[in-house]
Amino acid sequence: MQFLPDELKLHYEQKKIAIKKRLTEFAGVTKEQYFYELCYCLCTPQSSAINADKVVKKLSELDFKNNSFNPVEILANRKHYIRFHNQKAQRLLEMKSNFEIIQDILNQDDTAFNKREQLVSTIKGFGYKESSHFLRNIGYKNLAIIDRHLLKNLLKCKVISEIPKNINKKMYLEIEDKFLKFAEQIGIPLDELDLLFWSYETGIILK
Repeated sequence: MQFLPDELKLHYEQKKIAIKKRLTEFAGVTKEQYFYELCYCLCTPQSSAINADKVVKKLSELDFKNNSFNPVEILANRKHYIRFHNQKAQRLLEMKSNFEIIQDILNQDDTAFNKREQLVSTIKGFGYKESSHFLRNIGYKNLAIIDRHLLKNLLKCKVISEIPKNINKKMYLEIEDKFLKFAEQIGIPLDELDLLFWSYETGIILK
């Protein structure tokens, strides 16, 4: 029988209101903000989420969406350093050039899962984790953001038997399905449980 450890149950009771509030904020993100949410999710892999947030605020101030400049110096700034800044700056530029296509995908009357598939194939640097992260941040539900924090806690809760070294598409979807069933079993929505695990590990509820 799968279970939620007592310390996580306690943490959920302490953080439940803040977690629900954060998810409500995600649902309220406007289409005008989608571009910078994409920027954020392209910056976060293997980098500080706090630094990525600072970088995106700077890009927004400079109107990166509408102005022509290479963002590499912003990503490389020591105040909010982003790892692999050269590669990520290039990916930001490529995403920007394809943004109309991305908008068309998001405007489709389709499921979150199908939109994720299209984003993975359209945006260079976007795997299932990044695409799920982006869609969650603009209000979509039941998409697992499978990172080290989630895997560590799924192992602790006996949802998975080990932490895989590498995750391909098949394994990602299998873990996501196990996570969804576990969330249903313990009566905590997947998106709330994801933020619970994140805040339990980091002490903050970011995005």
